[in-house]
Amino acid sequence: MSRAHAPVNRWLLVILLTLTFFGFIIFLSASVGLVARDSGANFQSTVLTQTIFGLIPGLILMFILSRVPYKYLRSLAFYLLIASMVASLLVFIPYLGFSHGGATRWISIGSHTFQPSEFLKIGVLIYLAAWFATVKQRASTIRWGLLPFVIIMGLAGAILFKQPDIDTFLVIGAGATAMYIAAGARLRHLLLLGLLTAGLLTALAFAFPYVRDRINTFANPTEDSLGSGYQIQQSLIAVGSGGFLGRGFGKSIQKFNYLPEPIGDSVYAVASEEFGFVGSVLILLLFFLLAHQGLRVASHSPDLFGRYLAIGIIVMFLSQALVNIGAMIGIFPLSGITLPFVSHGGTALLFTLGEAGILLSISRRAS
Repeated sequence: MSRAHAPVNRWLLVILLTLTFFGFIIFLSASVGLVARDSGANFQSTVLTQTIFGLIPGLILMFILSRVPYKYLRSLAFYLLIASMVASLLVFIPYLGFSHGGATRWISIGSHTFQPSEFLKIGVLIYLAAWFATVKQRASTIRWGLLPFVIIMGLAGAILFKQPDIDTFLVIGAGATAMYIAAGARLRHLLLLGLLTAGLLTALAFAFPYVRDRINTFANPTEDSLGSGYQIQQSLIAVGSGGFLGRGFGKSIQKFNYLPEPIGDSVYAVASEEFGFVGSVLILLLFFLLAHQGLRVASHSPDLFGRYLAIGIIVMFLSQALVNIGAMIGIFPLSGITLPFVSHGGTALLFTLGEAGILLSISRRAS
C-alpha cells in the first residue's frame, strides 16, 4: 500500500476526536452560564456560531488536510507566511479591524469576526519547518539558524505586540523554539535566545501595564480579590467545588455571574467544577496522550520537514493547554490563552482542527 493511501495513526485520530467532542460538550455547558449573565447573549446563536464557523468546517478541513500530502505545504511555506502576516496586518485598517477589551485582533466580516493571528501561528511554523529542513545541519549556525529564527519571530512579534496579542506570540514561540532545538540549535545560541526573551518580557511588562498587573496578581492573588485577583479566586473556587466526581454536567454554579469568561480562558474551571478531579485529570491526560502520539509521529516522519512541523504543532498545542490550565489552578499567571479544542472561538477551532489534519497527514506517511 502506498503511503498516500496508508491509514492515519488511529490512536492520534481517536485522541483528537475525543478532545474535540468532549471539548464541545464542555463548551455547551459553559455557554449557558454566559447567556444567564449577559442579556445580549443568545445560547442558540453562541452555539451555532461555534458549530457553523468552527466545528463543522474545522472537521472538514481536518479530513481534507489529512488526505493531502503535507509535503505540498513546504512549497507553499513562503506564501503562507506572507499571507498570514498580511492578514494579521489587516486588523489595523479602519472599519475592517475590530477592537474588544483594548485589543485590535479581529477582522470584522459582516456580523462575524475572524482572528488572523490563528493563521499566523501555523504560517510561522510551516515556514520555519521548511527553512530548517532546507538548511539541515547549518541550522546550528548563527547565519542559517539563529538569525533567520530571530528575524521571523521578530516580524511576527512586531505585528502581535501592536495588536497587542502577547499570548499568541508566546505560544508561537514555544512551538518554533521546539523546532529550532530539534533542528540542532547550539546551547549557547539557545542561552542567547533566552536572554533576548527575558529582556523582551521585561520590556513588555513596562510597555503594557496589563502584563505587569498579571505578574503582580500571580505573586499576590488575594491582594485584590474583587479586582485584578477576581478571576483567579473564582476559578480556584470552581475547581475546588468540583470535588472528586464533580457537580454533574450543566450544574456548575460559578459559571453563573461569578466566573469571568466561562466560554473563554475560564472554560477549564467550568469543566473542573462539573466533572471534578476525574474530569480535570482526563483533560490533562488527553493532552499528554496527544503529545505522546504526536511526538511518535514526528520521530517516524519520512523527512525533516514533517518531523519539525509535527513537533512545532504538538508543542504549540501542549504549551497552550498547560499555560491555560496552569493559570486556572494558580501555578501560572493569568494569560488570556484559551484551551485548544474547548474554548470559544470559531477561528481558533477551525485552525486547531486544520493543524490536527496536518498531523494526521504526517502520520499517514510515517514509517
